[in-house]
Formats: sequence, C-alpha cells, structure tokens
Amino acid sequence: MTGTVRCILALGSNLGESRDTLSLAVADLVNSPRVRLRGISPIARTKPVGGPEQPDYLNMVIEIETDLGPYELLEHCQAVENKHQRVRTVRWGPRTLDVDIITYGDLVSDDEKLTLPHPRAAERAFVLQPWAWMDASATLSGRPVVELAAEAEDLSGLAPFEGV
Repeated sequence: MTGTVRCILALGSNLGESRDTLSLAVADLVNSPRVRLRGISPIARTKPVGGPEQPDYLNMVIEIETDLGPYELLEHCQAVENKHQRVRTVRWGPRTLDVDIITYGDLVSDDEKLTLPHPRAAERAFVLQPWAWMDASATLSGRPVVELAAEAEDLSGLAPFEGV
C-alpha cells in the first residue's frame, strides 16, 4: 500500500459472546484491500468506566495500515459496529461492539465528529494496557503508552483475559 497511514483502533464488547465478537470484528475491519492488520493485542477483561451498572468488558487494540482517509476509516469502523448490532442508546452504556480510532498517523484534529488522538485514550487503561502489551515502545501525544497505562485510574480494574 502506498500513501498509507498507521492507525490504532480500540475494540470493546460486553454484550453477547464478546470474545467471538472481537475476533469477528477484527476480521471485518481488515476484510478490505485498503486495510492491513499490522498488530493485535491480547484481550483484557476490564471493569466498566462511567455509565450505568453493566457487565465487565473485553477490550483489545489493533494496529492497522490504511489508505482510507480519516472520515472514511470512521465510516468503515461504524459499519463494522453496525454489522455487530451496535446500538447507541446510553452514553458509556453496554454494547455488543465499540470500535474507536485512537490515532490516525500523526493527525491532530479537534473536529466534533472525529477528535484525534482520541480525547480520553491517554487516561484509559483499557486502551493503553492492551496497546502496551502489543507494542511496548508505542507513544501517544509524545508520552510512552506504558507510562500512561501505569498512571490510568482504571488500571486496577484490568486483567488479562484468560477465557477459552
């Protein structure tokens, strides 16, 4: 792929068969000649952050390379969420699948439709720790992801997923 950008996507699920949903979602995300999988993290089991009472999440991070523009990638991610019956009723509520663009190369954007890097990623262990497991040398906004993960308030609610 020429003219490509490396991106970090965070995936989460806490409704239905979450492990299967995450695996299928990764396949759906890279089932395009315009998107190539570059890395995949182990899955973490995490406590919900914010929102109503709900089950624990399974979270993971993938690194992709794409020639899609940032808004095209957003549409692609939302199409994959919709394929997995994502319903947007309660902010930070339970969901079958959530796919967030954490970084799109070095792009910085304050657009209300797509803020990059993701505005809360640097505070969320459920994004940072799987990312650090995948790439211990990764940085976000100039800081090592490993350090950011260690400082995240929700780190104590995170554990490697040992499911079958």
